[in-house]
Amino acid sequence: MLSLITFLAALAITLVVTALGHKYTRDLISRKLRYVPAAQSPAAPFVAGIGATLVALPVAGLLPLVSAATAICFGLSVGLGAAAGARDVKGRLGGF
Repeated sequence: MLSLITFLAALAITLVVTALGHKYTRDLISRKLRYVPAAQSPAAPFVAGIGATLVALPVAGLLPLVSAATAICFGLSVGLGAAAGARDVKGRLGGF
């Protein structure tokens, strides 16, 4: 029973962290970095995702319910959020 509770807590942490990472990154790209050409480049989501994963991996090693899978999901959500934010800007600015 305890392992089920631990699994559900870890799953909840992973879902919350990935949702917040995606939302924050998408808002950051579409609002604050809309006129920055580097944020609109095709490589930006990859750089953002890999950077977020590398930052989250040491944190995952320190916390008991957070694993490397959580860090990878977080990095993936940040990369997808950066891509979505760039797509929002391109649609708003007419093909910037």
